[in-house]
Amino acid sequence: MFATLQSDFAMALLDPDKPVPEGVIAHTGRAPAKRFAVYRNNVVVGLVNALRDRFPAVEKIVGGEFFSFASRIFVRQHPPRSPLMMEYGEEFPDFLAAFEPAAELPYLPDVARLESFRIRAYHAADADPLDASALQQIDPDALQGAVLTLHPSLRLLRSRYPVVTIWAMNSGKAELAPVEFDVAEDALVLRQSQTVTVQKLSPGGAAFVSALLRESTLADAAEIAFAGNEQFNLASNLATLIAAGAITGIAAVPTLKEIKP
Repeated sequence: MFATLQSDFAMALLDPDKPVPEGVIAHTGRAPAKRFAVYRNNVVVGLVNALRDRFPAVEKIVGGEFFSFASRIFVRQHPPRSPLMMEYGEEFPDFLAAFEPAAELPYLPDVARLESFRIRAYHAADADPLDASALQQIDPDALQGAVLTLHPSLRLLRSRYPVVTIWAMNSGKAELAPVEFDVAEDALVLRQSQTVTVQKLSPGGAAFVSALLRESTLADAAEIAFAGNEQFNLASNLATLIAAGAITGIAAVPTLKEIKP
């Protein structure tokens, strides 16, 4: 019975059309409709504020009134599944992608994904970045067969839209300016010390990082990136990862000659 009461109570909190759950009474013995309505509103407002804290750029793009409207619908459809509020809103980007009133802003879900990745990166495990000199000491031929370990906080977002530019302009990182909405941008999200950074990757960079995340060798990752974009520059992209502190380890893959029978 207690489990049923809990379930009914949780459902009623997020649905204003539901009555006060059976078994919930005031000191008078009656169903406390007004008190429950206040409590319900406080819960919804708290969850909406949690979304507001997690997706500030999205709110700035659509405005506070629209954000509250969309968030309240989301809250009713997606109750929290974790006691950690930093995890609430994982489904919000996909919700926005299917939310018809936001259809005129097709880039909005990717902006939300970028903001979600920033929160994940902030709370990810820590690791010491590899010093650039460690890579310089490796023989170039051996380096081609190396597998790089990337920072646990690293997140990669590939978008059809200028997501980094749009996010930067709506988060105080860049001045407002005309935007070419048909220009694709890929974002590298990473935590440096206690600061989460967002960088726009150069051509082929996303394919390169994606291959490294799949534990491809440096040579194979570069080949994959170049096959997808002939403008890919290995030295430049490798320098970007090193400067960002994205590389935390390196392992050489043994050649066939080195493998003993």
